[in-house]
Amino acid sequence: MKKSDFGFYLPPELIAQVPLAERSASRLLWLDAMAGHWQDRMFRELPDMLRAGDLLVFNDTRVLPARLYGRKETGGAVEILLERVTGAHEAVVQLGTHKKPKTGGRIALADGSHATVLGRDEGFFRLHFESPLPLEKLLGKLGEMPLPPYIERPVDAQDEERYQTVYAREPGAVAAPTAGLHFDEALLGALRAHGVHMGYVTLHVAAATFQPMRVEDIRQHRMHSEWLNVGAGLIEQIHRARGAGGRVIAVGTTVVRALETAMRDGCLQPFAGETRIFIFPGYRITSIDGLITNFHLPQSSLLMLVSALAGRQLTLEAYRHAVKKRYRFFSYGDAMLILPPGAV
Repeated sequence: MKKSDFGFYLPPELIAQVPLAERSASRLLWLDAMAGHWQDRMFRELPDMLRAGDLLVFNDTRVLPARLYGRKETGGAVEILLERVTGAHEAVVQLGTHKKPKTGGRIALADGSHATVLGRDEGFFRLHFESPLPLEKLLGKLGEMPLPPYIERPVDAQDEERYQTVYAREPGAVAAPTAGLHFDEALLGALRAHGVHMGYVTLHVAAATFQPMRVEDIRQHRMHSEWLNVGAGLIEQIHRARGAGGRVIAVGTTVVRALETAMRDGCLQPFAGETRIFIFPGYRITSIDGLITNFHLPQSSLLMLVSALAGRQLTLEAYRHAVKKRYRFFSYGDAMLILPPGAV
């Protein structure tokens, strides 16, 4: 299967540059994969599309202010984008600069502290931050919210709140689990009143999620590692929900990747650790019964995951409909609810 099999035309003006005034005011494309059709709905209508006893599973990771700016010893400007935190003073990062620094090179930060290059690995750099502050506090002092590269404007005050889910609690992500950005407290309350249950995984989304796939044969693609935790309590919730006839609906592709990583011998088991799981058509997803997700980049691994759930042809047809109907795409855009065969 080829990367080019997952291409579609996306007018640039459909890439959402700012969030809507209200989180739940987004549009929602409801895709019934069994019937092969879709409906244009609003996200705040989600309780009408779910059933009492269904279980929504969210990713409770919290986005760090993971973009920093500094200068090399030569005076050249450097943009530092964390990929993942690996210790109290260390991280794997991407460096945006005209000439990449060598091992041992130092980068001066705005508060007078420095970061030293420890080495390079697969296009990423390992940095040690020479600051009396632990890295998380240093980021809180100097960092800015790491908006995706397709949002072509400076970060502003609203991004500090809106590029974060209302239930975020476990710091460690450098990109938001964007399907969750549509939920506000009023909608969560309406879902609870409707009898919908809620559970949580943690998967710290890495900045590499925005990197393009560089191979045409998708079987040769290698995902970057991300840390996740699927707890025993959530697995008990899933068993209870399914035992009572409820459906398990993942809020975001990161939840799917977390739960599928936790599958062992056909059963969900508690898991905490790294994952490089890559889900594409031909892979059978068994941990969930439905998915809420945003609209993804053409030829991306996330679009391939959606296609594994709903089918490539139907997914691309739904995307073409979304383009025709002027849905908003990507992180601050609109969403889909996908119910695969057997889940409606």
